[in-house]
Amino acid sequence: MGTTFVLAQFPPSRQLLLRLRPAGTGPTEEQREKGWFRVRFVGRGGDQRVLTEVAGGDPGYGETSKMLAESALCLANDALPDTAGQVTTAVAMGDALRARLEKAGISFRVLERVRERG
Repeated sequence: MGTTFVLAQFPPSRQLLLRLRPAGTGPTEEQREKGWFRVRFVGRGGDQRVLTEVAGGDPGYGETSKMLAESALCLANDALPDTAGQVTTAVAMGDALRARLEKAGISFRVLERVRERG
């Protein structure tokens, strides 16, 4: 992937890459409708371990655009926590963004919560 990125910076190799994969040759609408993703995260803090899952439709087109649009709407319209500096999306928008994304069809679930012994 890194090599492709570097090659795309130079006109001759960029033209070659465009011939290999011309614009507009992505997945069809039918293929995108069948696409989906499911990602699991393990978080540890204090004496707890939490296993969560985020899932939705086609991540390359549909869900990415939902995430970007809902993030913009959240920043523009929702009451958000006071933060300063460079923060993560979760710190900046937290529950407000999660609620918007769930309403847009992306699911968030806690699968397991375990108290670990230290």
